[in-house]
Amino acid sequence: MPGLIAASTSVPDKRIALRAALSSTSITRLPGAINPLTAKLIQEIGFEGVYVSGGAFSAGLGLPDIGLTTLTEVITHSAQIAAVTDLPVLIDADTGFGEPMSAARTVLAAEDAGIAGLHLEDQINPKRCGHLDGKAIVPTNEMVRRLRAAVTARRDPNFVICARTDAAGTDGIDAAVERAKAYADAGADLIFTEALVEEGDFAKFRAAVNTPLLANMTEFGKSELISAHTLEDIGYNAVIYPVTTLRLAMGAIETGLREIHDRGTQKGLLDRMQTRSRLYELLDYERFNEFDTGIFNFSLGEQ
Repeated sequence: MPGLIAASTSVPDKRIALRAALSSTSITRLPGAINPLTAKLIQEIGFEGVYVSGGAFSAGLGLPDIGLTTLTEVITHSAQIAAVTDLPVLIDADTGFGEPMSAARTVLAAEDAGIAGLHLEDQINPKRCGHLDGKAIVPTNEMVRRLRAAVTARRDPNFVICARTDAAGTDGIDAAVERAKAYADAGADLIFTEALVEEGDFAKFRAAVNTPLLANMTEFGKSELISAHTLEDIGYNAVIYPVTTLRLAMGAIETGLREIHDRGTQKGLLDRMQTRSRLYELLDYERFNEFDTGIFNFSLGEQ
């Protein structure tokens, strides 16, 4: 059954793999998964990890990314994704859903859900999208308390706690560097600086901070879209593509729905669709059938 309806790799091994990847010289690429099926595809194509975006998740619920989702919703969604992939899953835990004690509870819930790591940010609670203007961040010491609570609550030392700072957009890169150092001192394993603009900004941050770094390559935001190869050369340890799969899917869905509305048929869209056979291949449908046949191979015999 392992590898069929659930991942073959154990949760501890996924966390060990993420730790090892972050300490290697190769960059870890984590595309955002909008559902478990997307996570299976991310693994099949050969990426090193899976990311769960808070912005993509809230958008999928028809909500803006302003802190409206709850801990239970995010963890339930992320657990479903983590369960089907052998890759480590890193999730967006916003501000920890409340006070420092809430951040501690978030870590415990994520560990129980089979997740490999999460990031907490230093925006005020509730937060807003990191690539919008008008963000507000908490004082450094408040974020340090948030992180210390999370680190103290952690039971598995290989569970990765990443600290995100939005200070570059509000106070400048130098202020973000100082916060990154304070967050690393508080126990953060990985630093995520949101909304850096140019390649030089990423290089400046790398030169100033010794902790492993994560880059956010989201589309239509403030950051230049830099290749994973270039980020690796600069010295970044991980890169996320948080909303890419949602944008690809919604772009195709909107185009398709408009064509059906205007033409009354989807015939002209077939060459843009995932086929039934490809879907079944990704789902490993044939192995499910083999499993069923192997289990239910009895006969009633004569009555």
